[in-house]
Amino acid sequence: MKLENEDALDNLIICHQCFTLHEVHAIADGSKACCVECGGILYRYDTKLIDRGIALSIAGLIFFMLANFFPLVQIELLGVEQFITIPKTIFSLLESGFFIVGLLCAFLIFIFPLMIFTINLTLFTLLKLKKGQKWSKELLILLSHITPWSMTDIFLISILVALVKLIGYAQIHMGIAFWALMVFVLIDIYIVKRIHLSELWMLRKRVLIDKESR
Repeated sequence: MKLENEDALDNLIICHQCFTLHEVHAIADGSKACCVECGGILYRYDTKLIDRGIALSIAGLIFFMLANFFPLVQIELLGVEQFITIPKTIFSLLESGFFIVGLLCAFLIFIFPLMIFTINLTLFTLLKLKKGQKWSKELLILLSHITPWSMTDIFLISILVALVKLIGYAQIHMGIAFWALMVFVLIDIYIVKRIHLSELWMLRKRVLIDKESR
C-alpha cells in the first residue's frame, strides 16, 4: 500500500490482535468495525461516547477518592485491631526502608490511576466543548504512555490473596474503601478495555479536526 503523505495514516487502523492493517470507513451509529482476519473489534461509532466518558470519569474519580481516604480492611488479631488504607500501605513501605517498592506502589496504584481518570475527564470535556485541538493531542499521547502502568486491578487481586491467607488467623472486616476499590477497578477496566485509544483519536479527529475543515 503506497501512501502519498503522512496524513494518509489517519485513514488507516491496525488490529490490536493480529496487527492487520485496515482502511477506516464510516459506520452507522451504535455499530462496530471488525478485523477481516481474526474478527477482533477495530473501532466503534457511538454518538454518546463523550457523555458516557465524562460520566465514567467522574464516577471513577469519586470511587478512587473513597478507596484512598477510608479503611480498606480492618484486621483483628489477638485483640489488636489494625486498619489498612492505600496511603498507609505506601507510607509503611517507605518508612520500612523499601523506597523503590514504595515509590513503585505510589505510582502504579495511586498516581497513574489518578492521572488516567483526570486526563480522561479533561479530554472528554474538551471534546464536549469542541475545543483544545492541541491540548487533546498532548493528552492522548500522555494517556498512551501511562495507561499500561495502571495496576489497581493487580493490587486488588493481591489484597484478596492476602485476605484468603489471613482468614484462618484473624477476624477480617471489609471497609467501605474495599468495595469502592472494586467498583473503581471495574470502571477502570471498562474504560481501558472497552474504549480503545484508537477510538479516542478517531473521536478527536471527527469532533475537532473535521469540524474546522468544513
